[in-house]
Amino acid sequence: MTDTSSPSSLTSKLRPLDLGGAVVGLRFLGTTPAFVLGEGEIVLVEEDEVRVRAHHGAVLSVAGDDKRILTGGDDGRVVATRADGSAQALYEQKGRWIDQVAAGSEGAFAFSAGKTAHFQPAKGERKSHDFPSTVGGLAFAPKGTRLAVAHYGGVSLWFPNAQAKPELLEWKGSHRGVMWSPDMRFVVTTMQEAALHGWRLSDGGHMRMTGYPSRVTSMAFTTGGKFLATSGSSEAILWPFASKEGPMGKQPSMLAPRDVRVSAVAAHPRDEVIACGYEDGLVLMVRISDGAEILLRGPDGTTVSALAWRGDGGALAIGTESGAAGLTVF
Repeated sequence: MTDTSSPSSLTSKLRPLDLGGAVVGLRFLGTTPAFVLGEGEIVLVEEDEVRVRAHHGAVLSVAGDDKRILTGGDDGRVVATRADGSAQALYEQKGRWIDQVAAGSEGAFAFSAGKTAHFQPAKGERKSHDFPSTVGGLAFAPKGTRLAVAHYGGVSLWFPNAQAKPELLEWKGSHRGVMWSPDMRFVVTTMQEAALHGWRLSDGGHMRMTGYPSRVTSMAFTTGGKFLATSGSSEAILWPFASKEGPMGKQPSMLAPRDVRVSAVAAHPRDEVIACGYEDGLVLMVRISDGAEILLRGPDGTTVSALAWRGDGGALAIGTESGAAGLTVF
């Protein structure tokens, strides 16, 4: 168990924030952290807090890049919010829930409502496709417009600009979050059960990652894609992805063990370091090479729901289910 009285602590650098609502998503827009609250507000934090009303209802999905944060809501809207506080509705259809959103390159984006996924290029006509079941996750490939669409029974790889049908990567069960490896050699999903599933795209090989005591809700590839860090256990689980085979036949690394489960992870953008948030509110920064830990936030009994690094790795933003949040600048 982590000793919270350890001298390896940077808690004095934490700027506490009381946002007044559960944080369901978090991104840095340049140097500005943007906290997405479950009831539709986005809080931009600089010297002061700027509150933007993005949705009239619940936020169901969050994505984005360093220029805008995309949110989908039960009000049928896809909204892009920028660091200057401007909010633009990119799509709106009353009576539909926007279950998933994904940010592409050069202003493109994707979203889903029920079984239908939509791709909107920066310029041109929107493309849509119906999938076998409700879309559980959307992710753009690191390069180009190819989309991974998670649903019941597997993942479909969809080229919206091509006439061909999406390529189906099958695996029984309900697939939720989906992610490409940075080198585009692997696709990984979180599942409704307490497991991950992955595919090696070169040959369709399956990668079954099990042993979790609870469902994985947060995952992040470390810089260069060497490891996939995940929540779902009482330590951060890191699966090795450096080799051609990925994690098959290999044991994961386990870092920062405690008697409380990890609820959120975030990978440093430049160094082999991860941030781990726990169900009791504690946040650690952990070096992968030797497991060295630095305490960033002490426990307060509220679950850490979101973590995000600034693009240069010089700051970490923290969100919780209670609205107690924080910003650490290193």
